[in-house]
Amino acid sequence: MTATTTDVADTAKGWFSKSEAWLDEKGKGAWIAAMILGFIFFWPIGLALLFYMIWSKNMFKSGCRSRSRSSRHGFRSSGNTAFDSYKADTLRRLEEEQDAFQSFLDRLRDAKDKAEFDQFMDDRARRAREEAVDAETVDA
Repeated sequence: MTATTTDVADTAKGWFSKSEAWLDEKGKGAWIAAMILGFIFFWPIGLALLFYMIWSKNMFKSGCRSRSRSSRHGFRSSGNTAFDSYKADTLRRLEEEQDAFQSFLDRLRDAKDKAEFDQFMDDRARRAREEAVDAETVDA
């Protein structure tokens, strides 16, 4: 690649990244509108946007990449700092409870796995003892 080809590729990549970030910031509606406009003006563009949205899973994830932590829950600032603080604390507490519950479920799965493995090992040892006893009775 020559320097000119690289510059063109970088410029196109920057333009695409900026466009994608802008659409992400606006939300799913902007992606859908861009796709519809693409179909109206030149159908391959609309089709390309549709494939990109499906491929990137943009339409199926809960939030866009560029959104902040608080807006990923779908909440925006209400303008009331006391309420926003309460909301942030409540969301943080709920996330902590969710993490604790997930940890509990992980420990429960681990305990179940250990119990199943211990039962398998006990059955294996019992079968080995029975085979040894059978082998002794055949030899005798």
